[in-house]
Amino acid sequence: MGRYRRRYSDLQSSDNPAIRYDMAFRRMKKIKGFYVHLLVYILVNIFIIIANRYDAGDDQAPFWSFETFSTVFFWGIGLVAHGVSVFGRDVFFGKNWEEKKIQEFMEKEKKEKWE
Repeated sequence: MGRYRRRYSDLQSSDNPAIRYDMAFRRMKKIKGFYVHLLVYILVNIFIIIANRYDAGDDQAPFWSFETFSTVFFWGIGLVAHGVSVFGRDVFFGKNWEEKKIQEFMEKEKKEKWE
């Protein structure tokens, strides 16, 4: 194709507004795609669970069985993988979480020491 592809770190530090806008637009599209996936997951699985409940008569398998929730479970694994691909591995702790926590503990100790 002949296109020059820059590394993500080079693009991230770029001062070019067009490049930064393109990066922000792509990020927004990925996040929007995840939320659409989440909405479809919720709506379809609610429908499947309700349909399974009404389809099963009194003499059928109990509601709280693996068959009732297997779609929720396996599709949920895919949804989690999609979320990790969009938000990264640092969803819970963030990039600077450790440094912020250290600073927080140091500030807390400093306040307790001087009081």
